[in-house]
Amino acid sequence: MGNKFKEEPKKEEPKKQVVPRKENKVVRSVTNVVSGNFLSKEATLKNLPFIFFLSFLSICYIANGYYTDDQVRKVNRLTNEIKELRTKYIVVKDSLVIKSKQTEVAKSLAKQQSGIKESVVPPKKIIVSIVNPTPKAD
Repeated sequence: MGNKFKEEPKKEEPKKQVVPRKENKVVRSVTNVVSGNFLSKEATLKNLPFIFFLSFLSICYIANGYYTDDQVRKVNRLTNEIKELRTKYIVVKDSLVIKSKQTEVAKSLAKQQSGIKESVVPPKKIIVSIVNPTPKAD
């Protein structure tokens, strides 16, 4: 046979062994939650009612905070309204005290020209005496 080019089999380069990087535990946990892999684990399925309970409690806690803020706003608004009404009450009461004085009533009657005049004669006391204190028998 003639000259033939002898091919040498190519040497395969040894494959580099990929060493799996150990990720941080927190990073793995977050990755499992984001990807949804944690839902397929048996431990998670066992604790699912407890997880729902904790979710319900957290929603109630948030709702309670909003409700409390609303109530505080209402109390503040009503407190301010009470202060305003008390001020109005004091002003009206003072006005009534001034207008109900005898001299002020006499002045207002004189302005109306209704013919009603202030009495000059003091009132007399009427005393009623009981003659027969025993009740009648039927």
